[in-house]
This record gives sequence, C-alpha cells and structure tokens, in this order.
Amino acid sequence: MLQNQSLSQRFEQYRASKAVLFWACAGSVIVATVVGFSWGGWVTGGSAQEMAEDSAAQARQELAAVVCVDRFMATPDAGVQLTALQEITSAYAQGKFVEEGGWAMMVPGDSTTDYKVRADDRKAAGLCAEELAKREIPATGSATPINEATVAQ
Repeated sequence: MLQNQSLSQRFEQYRASKAVLFWACAGSVIVATVVGFSWGGWVTGGSAQEMAEDSAAQARQELAAVVCVDRFMATPDAGVQLTALQEITSAYAQGKFVEEGGWAMMVPGDSTTDYKVRADDRKAAGLCAEELAKREIPATGSATPINEATVAQ
C-alpha cells in the first residue's frame, strides 16, 4: 500500500521518533551556529570587545590628527614648515617630523623631547603628516585662524 501513495501522502502520514527529532534539532543548532559565525556576522564577546577597542583607538587617532593639523597650520611659520614637510619623501620621516615638532603631542605641558610616544600618538602623527602633505602652502603673512580652517573643510 505504501508503494501506491504519492510522496506528499507519505510525508503527511510520517511520524518521527523521538531520536529522529532530537538529532534533527541538534543538527539544526550546529548548522545555524556554523552559518551564523561564518557568514552571519556573529562574534564572541571577546571579539566584540576587541573591535570596540580598535574603533575607539582609531577615533582617538583621527581626532588627534585633526588637532595636529590645526596646531600646525596655526603656527606663524606654517608655510616654511609645510614646505620642509613636503620635501620629505618618506611617509615615516614625515610622521617623525610632525612628532618631533610637537604638533601631535596630546599631553598638555609635556614639552620634553625624550618622552616615550605611544603607538596611538605615532599613528596620529602619521595621519597628520599625511593630511599636511596634501595641503597647499599658504601665502606668507596670511595666517588662517583655526575656526575658519575647520569650517572650510
């Protein structure tokens, strides 16, 4: 009699045992977990914490770079310094130039040259130097106030 029934009729009459239901559920959980972590964008708590810390560090570096550019451009000899910076060909040397000039220093009152610079500060100096290398050299005697420079951007 089973042979005369269609596939849909056999499916309607099928009653799974408890073992089959258990293994089907277990397999579904495993497949959902694998798919979720590999393609679904799921992450563990530790990975999420690490990504949040990386994002916060990058935001601090970008903010410090913006402050660095404003400090650099606000100096009276910005044109001369910018010319000197743009003559340097190495990105590392440009970052070092900005770092040694003190424009990327985020600790107020720390004017010593032998302080140990954190990796975030080095990256901020590199970002600052990268942005400054793109800038045009301002005309002599026309210092742009910080507020107008940031509004123009």
